[in-house]
Amino acid sequence: MSKIRHQSVAPTETRFLLPGDEVTPHVHDDNQVIYASSGVLEVFVESGTWYTPSVRAVWVPGGMMHHWQVHGVSTVHMIGIPTSFVQNLGHEPSLITVSPLVRELLIACSNQGKSKTPQARRLLQVLGDQLVASDHNSSMLPVFTDLRLVRLQEIVEAEMSRNLTLAALGREVGASERTLNRLFRLEAGMSFVTWRNQLRMHSATLRLAEGHNVTRVSNESGFSSPSAFITAFRAAFGRTPGSLYR
Repeated sequence: MSKIRHQSVAPTETRFLLPGDEVTPHVHDDNQVIYASSGVLEVFVESGTWYTPSVRAVWVPGGMMHHWQVHGVSTVHMIGIPTSFVQNLGHEPSLITVSPLVRELLIACSNQGKSKTPQARRLLQVLGDQLVASDHNSSMLPVFTDLRLVRLQEIVEAEMSRNLTLAALGREVGASERTLNRLFRLEAGMSFVTWRNQLRMHSATLRLAEGHNVTRVSNESGFSSPSAFITAFRAAFGRTPGSLYR
């Protein structure tokens, strides 16, 4: 990993980016919200990867090392927010629900840049009052430390359409099904089935941003059918893929 940059002030700005553009690892003292109003955003922190289309934003607390990348032609809005302006979010990264009001506030605050006037600070404070962690944290992939889980993830990702059982994967990585179940609860905080569904959704979301159609995406990402994928996508993001990627 490249050298981690330190920024005392979190940038507040709007960037127009091409597929694959990224920001290298860095840390800033301020809290920051990162939002892609078009395209798909991936934010990487030590504990895992947060990814989301335009219905969610990512909250990055001050002092947390992170980097991020976009998929598809993207417009990214970054807003640095003082802790005193935010009452509803903690000291861990999380997804933020982007209602129509929050969307407009995110865009307005990022476009105005650093809040230098009383009017700009009031707008930023209104945004801070509206920021609420999403109840749907289904678009987060944990980083594994146990080498058996690392290898298991490599196997699943190599051929997403294979529907191997945990017992079969255990034989390939040298661990019993019971041991792997325990490790998933310990390192991921979820079951193997839930984790694999999130991994598939991650793959599908990025492929949609690259312009692939729903049928191809659902097949390549391991969903049983396009309708099953659409149902899972709506459950994760509250919208259908078609409504977000027309």
